[in-house]
Formats: sequence, structure tokens, C-alpha cells
Amino acid sequence: MRLLTLFASLLFSTLGFAGDKIYDESRDRSIPIEVSYPNLKEHCNEAQQCSVALLSAGYGVSHTKYAFLSKQLNQMGYMVVAIGHELESDPSLSVSGNLFETRRENWIRGAETLDFIKHNLASTYQNYNFNDLLLIGHSNGGDISSWLSNDGKDYIDTVITLDHRRVPLPRSENINVLSIRGSDYPADEGVLPSPREAHEYSICVKEIPKSRHNDMTDYGPDWLKDEINRVIENFLNGTDCRANS
Repeated sequence: MRLLTLFASLLFSTLGFAGDKIYDESRDRSIPIEVSYPNLKEHCNEAQQCSVALLSAGYGVSHTKYAFLSKQLNQMGYMVVAIGHELESDPSLSVSGNLFETRRENWIRGAETLDFIKHNLASTYQNYNFNDLLLIGHSNGGDISSWLSNDGKDYIDTVITLDHRRVPLPRSENINVLSIRGSDYPADEGVLPSPREAHEYSICVKEIPKSRHNDMTDYGPDWLKDEINRVIENFLNGTDCRANS
């Protein structure tokens, strides 16, 4: 065990990792991450790569507080990279003015982080598929995920948001989209698809009755976490969105 620990430490040091952080030299940015692996990771290899999910935390919530999502995705064969987007040196998230304009800087920075992690971890984890990513994010993390998915990247297969409110979901025939909605706050106009767009692009929007925006973390009630995981599992397994209602 001590040899394995030493090997892991050397590997992370060589690749630019510092403990649970990865360093983006171009932006002088140490990004907190937590990597968790598929339950049957021994089945992952270069010939049959396992899926990858990049999980973006909500603003003010630690990236380590979405274990209920990571464990579910691990069970479904995903390696999950949970990401903390905000550093102490970053400006605070704007709470005034036209939020789509005043928060743009945050979303652009977060999208750059997701793109950096995709390109820098792909060579490290060669048993995993970084070319068909699942982006999943709560609140502002969902806004970040949506922002990147609207940027024309060809490596995004699926986007799942948990009650994000500001950035429009992608309208694309090439990206599978699920948005799980709480009951206490509405999304801004244009964020969610119209009925016509939902049909045209097969976008699934699922509201969970009596759920609250701030409860969609490990701190939330078990019934809500179970329901979120049920909806996600059905969606990723190809169950039609309407069957979840």
C-alpha cells in the first residue's frame, strides 16, 4: 500500500498535479479536483474505454459535496472528475445588474477550465474516453456546463444540469440534454427550451415537485438525492423523458 501511495504521488507530481489540484500554467491557476473511478474500473482499457463525466459544483459549494452523483455515475461505469471552479483570488459572483452580462466572466473562466481538464487528463487516463464527455453541473456549475456546450466543441456528448438558471441549454442534435428543475426558483427566459425546441432537439426537462435549489447537494434530503439519481439513470439508459413523469 505504501508503494502504491508513493507511486501515485510521483505520478501526480510528474503530470502537474498537486495533491487534489491540477495546475493550468497558462492561467497560473491551481484547480481543485476530485477523481472517482467506475466500480469495475478493471474493465476499462484503451480498446474499450470507459465513459467520463466532468462534474461542476455550484457557487459556494465544495466540489466534494456531490458524492451522491459521483457514486451513481461510478456505478454506471463513469469516471467522474469533480471540479471546484472558484478560487479565493477570483472576483465574487455578481448579484446585480443584467446577470447574463455580469456573470459572463465567471462562465467563460469555468468553460476554459473544463476544456483544460479535458485536454490535460486525456493523455493521463488513456483507459477513459474524453471525446464523448458528460458535463454535469449544479446551479452555476450547470451554467458553466451549458456555456461550454454552446461553444461548438465536438467532444461533448451529454449535458445534465441541476437547476441552473441563467445560460440557455444547448439546442443541438449532437448533444443529449437533461435539465432537472427544482420547485422554488424559475429559470431565466430562454434558458429552457420551448415545447417545439424540446421536441426538435429531444431535450428533457424534469421538474421534481417540492424540491429546493439549494438541496441538490450531499446536504439535501435522501428522497431528493434518490430521485435525482433515478432520473439521471433513466435518462442515461435511454428511457424516454416523458416516461419519467
